[in-house]
Formats: sequence, C-alpha cells, structure tokens
Amino acid sequence: MQPRSNQAQHERSRSGQGRADPLARLDRIPVWPYERRLLWIVGAGYFFAFFDIVTISFALPVIAQQFHVSKGTVSLSVTSSLVGYIIGAFADSTIADKWGRRLSLAISVSVFSIGTALGAISTNAVELIIFRFISGLGIGAEIAAVTTYLGELSPARLRGRYTSWATTAAYAGFAVVPFIARGLVPTFASGWRVLFGIGAVGGVTILFMRRGLPASPRWLVAQGRTEEAAEVVAEAEDTAREATDEALPPPEPVPDEPPAERFPIAALLRAPMLGRVVLFVAIWFIYYVGNYGWLTLAPTLFVDKGYSLADSTTYLIVSGIGFLAGAYATTHFSDRLERKYTAATFAGAWTISLLVIGLFVSPAIIMVFGFFASVTVGLLVPLLYTYTAEHFSTNARATGVALTDGLGHVGGALAPLIVLGANTAWGFSGAFIVMAISGALAGALILLGIRATGRSLETAATT
Repeated sequence: MQPRSNQAQHERSRSGQGRADPLARLDRIPVWPYERRLLWIVGAGYFFAFFDIVTISFALPVIAQQFHVSKGTVSLSVTSSLVGYIIGAFADSTIADKWGRRLSLAISVSVFSIGTALGAISTNAVELIIFRFISGLGIGAEIAAVTTYLGELSPARLRGRYTSWATTAAYAGFAVVPFIARGLVPTFASGWRVLFGIGAVGGVTILFMRRGLPASPRWLVAQGRTEEAAEVVAEAEDTAREATDEALPPPEPVPDEPPAERFPIAALLRAPMLGRVVLFVAIWFIYYVGNYGWLTLAPTLFVDKGYSLADSTTYLIVSGIGFLAGAYATTHFSDRLERKYTAATFAGAWTISLLVIGLFVSPAIIMVFGFFASVTVGLLVPLLYTYTAEHFSTNARATGVALTDGLGHVGGALAPLIVLGANTAWGFSGAFIVMAISGALAGALILLGIRATGRSLETAATT
C-alpha cells in the first residue's frame, strides 16, 4: 500500500471529533473502497445460501416417491426450512448487533452447511424436515448478515449497487440449480443427495475464506469504538485514492445515531422504528407467499398440470436465467433511481407475469413469462433488502432486517399450504392468481416507505 497523502493524515488527525466523523469520511468516497475479493467472498456465501433454497424444489417430486409419502408431506421440509430461517435470522442478527457482523457471518455459513450436509444423507421425511430446519437457520442468518454488512461497509451513494452485486451472486445460485438438477435428479436415484451435497461443500469452503474480513465501521461507531472505525475508514480511503489517483471530496455532515443498547430489539419497539417494523413485516410476508410459491413449488405445479419433471425442469432452466439478469441489471441503476418506486414497479411486473402463466399456460408461455417473472425477482429482492436496511438505525439494523424479513418468511412458510391449497381448490390458474396477487399488494405497501436512495444510513434512519 502506498504512503498516505497529506490529506489522509490531516483527516485522520481529526477523527474522533464526533461519533459520526469516520462515517462522514466513508460516505463521501466515490468508489468501492475495499479489495474486490471482499465482494466475491461475501457474495459466494450468498450464492450457496440461495443455491440451497431452490434445490428442494427440484428434489421434492423424487423425494416423495423414494420416501413413500405425499408431496404435501415432503413439502413440510420447505415449511420447516422457513421456520428455521425466521429463528436463525433473529438469533444471528442479535449476535451481529451485540458482538459484530463478522462473527454473525461465520456462524451463518457454518450452520447452513451442516444442515445441508445432513439433509443430503436423510433416510426419511422426518429426518429431512428436521435437517432442512437446520439449514434454514443458517440461510436466514446469512441473508440478514450479508445485507447488513455490505450496506454498512458501502459509501452512501454506492450502497444499493454493491448490495446488488452480492445479490447477483445469490441469484447466480438460483440460475445454476436447474442446470445441475436437470442432469442429476431425473437420472440418478441419489441425484438429489448430490445436489444437496454441492451446497454443503461450498458453504464449508466459504467459511475459511471469510477470515480477515474488515469490521463494519458503522457498528464500531455504534459501540463507541470510534478510533477503530477511523482505522477501517482510513484504509478504505487509501484504497479509494489509489484507485482514483485523486483527492477525495470533503465529508458532509452525518447525524449522530443512538448508541448501542444492551438489547437491540428494544430500539425497534419505539417510534418511529416500530411502525417501520410493522410495515416491512407486512411487505415481506405478502410478497413471500408468491415468491416462495414460485421458487419452491413451480416444478410440482407443472408436473400436476401434466408436464414431465424433465420437461418442467427444462422450462425452468430458461426462466431461471432471469434471476441473474435481473440482479445484474439492478447493479447499474439501484443508486440512480429512488428505490421505493422501482421496487413497487417490479412488484407490479411480477403480478402480470404470473397472471399470464396461470391463464395461458403453454411451454412457450412458461419459458418467456417465467423468465420475466424471474427477472422481476432478481430486480426486486436486492432493492428491497437494501431498502429495508435503510429504515433502521445501526444499533438495531441487523435485528431490524432479520425481524422483518424473518417474520415475513412466515408467508413463505405458509406458501405450500396456500398455493397447493389454491391448486387443489381452483386448479393451476388459481394457484398462479394467488401468487400474482401477492406482488400487487406488496407493491402498494412499498410506496408507504421513506425516500432513502443516496442518503447516508444515519440520515435515512433518523428521518
């Protein structure tokens, strides 16, 4: 690393004038101020977490046959995973707010790797349901931890972009599963076990790669460890200067946030945070009914409609590319347009796509509008993760994201009951209409949130 400039030395001498000073210096940085490998390391964990989420959808029909149980029974493994997600997200976020983001990142990837490995060797439906619960604990923790960590590391005007880069890696996990599943699950009796095992091996690998990640400067400031935060920011400034070969712009004032509390959830039980918790629980709950219906039940719905598992998987290979395309597109405009409006727009596009599939189903319709539906998921979810985190102060941000997204996953846990129930009562079209409605309702609620794009996390949280 090159010697620090006079500007860097001058600003370091000023650090500590106020709790917000290192954060003002961080937010004025115009480029990604860390090594690129940090994005790859954090994003890779996201990749395998999302990989694990959708493996079960392609395995369900075969598992039901091998374990001699109904599809409804084996779909309880989806529900148990999401219940684990809720508990894991909240427990790990409490650790993140109290003891740091890096510890929570290590715990999350460890737990989902263990659960996925055990799921791969399960011998009956009960074991699978239990082991998927364990993997859900880790996945819920991972998603909440990564969203909070990257949002806090990023300068204000780059927050959406780099959170979206991590989510692009996540949706790459979604996109590759159909390709692998197409070759394994219909062909080999143990193909679904190998599919699960891939996720477990990947998770263990990421655990070792995550050693040495920088601490969140925002969390350090919230803990009163301003000098340590200033050290992290100084390193970030040096990296930015080397990348741009220019002096950094002057810092803009950043408001002080409340200091850390003994119990982070206490900060969420007071106005205005309580209202934000209620709003985002509702948004995520409603959206996840349709989202998880599509992610975990689409192959089952298509098989029930009369398509073979192999054909259904082929259609979803094409549509699954949309996850990656949408998430990648988000990296280019997330910080240019107000997130609340773009997220609501994509929720509406999701509604239209699923209505078309439900009412006019054919192989071509499934591939084309399934692709569009997946694009909207790839666009909406990274925006909504970032937007959710922007509503909470640093002393309870991880807990706020985990609580809202976690309780929202109750909707995902109920998705098999709701969507399969609609399929039984009203047929294929009814199931897709129910999933479509979730997008319309969630989009309307998103419009009730604050304007946060381009503002510091501290300013947005205190609005």
